[in-house]
Amino acid sequence: MARSIDPQPKAVRGFIPARTDEERYLMRHIEDLARTAFSREIARYSGFLSDREQDLARAALGRADIEEGFRFEGGWPQAERRILCLEPEYSYGENPIRCVRLQCRALPGAALPAHKDYLGSLMGLELKREALGDIVLPEDQPGTAYVFALEPAAQLICRELFQAGHTELTTELLEPDEIPSFPQARRELRSATVSSLRLDAVLAAMLRCSRGQACELIAAGRVEINHLPAEKPHAPVYEGDVFTVRGKGRFGLTALPGKSKKDRSIIEFFQY
Repeated sequence: MARSIDPQPKAVRGFIPARTDEERYLMRHIEDLARTAFSREIARYSGFLSDREQDLARAALGRADIEEGFRFEGGWPQAERRILCLEPEYSYGENPIRCVRLQCRALPGAALPAHKDYLGSLMGLELKREALGDIVLPEDQPGTAYVFALEPAAQLICRELFQAGHTELTTELLEPDEIPSFPQARRELRSATVSSLRLDAVLAAMLRCSRGQACELIAAGRVEINHLPAEKPHAPVYEGDVFTVRGKGRFGLTALPGKSKKDRSIIEFFQY
């Protein structure tokens, strides 16, 4: 596909301030946690945070004038959900994240549980979402899942989780040095051209549907951009955006290389 030799200047999505009471509460909580940690020089840790919540946490730290002594940790290098670790210079840090290995005992030919099955069973234990991190299903270990969780939640999983969906399973709490290195997920990078960098046009290209159908999904409240509800079909999109379409999947917009010979915008993306 031909590309312009004069690529457009890269536009970036700016920080979106807290929009709900829950987000405002989270920012206040992070500020309080940070001030406690650095005034008393003791380590403090948040629950697991989504990508959006991590952005809000960084903004809260900026508001509290905290520039160093913190990090985000999810238990493995490619983690999406991470906890905020506040560790002042002279504090004693710890690792509050544990990993539980789930191994299914499915009958031959039976369908193995999917990510949603594991998550549904975990939420059935009445765990709070902030107690749970990523659920990793390695492609080279069919029937095995790894759940990252805070220590109390990990202990509860080992005691009370016996099945995912309709499949029985066993649980094992792993030591940090027993957690395997998971292979990088294979994702097919795709490209398309769109008439404009509007949400409806880009979504239609990703889903291979019409712009009208994309607009219907947006109007039905089934579309999120970076974990925030998308309300307008004409909203601009930016490189690095993640689109969640309920019932369709998640898509990452990896690059906006420029224009085609027919003056259409080129997009590059993959499906999670």
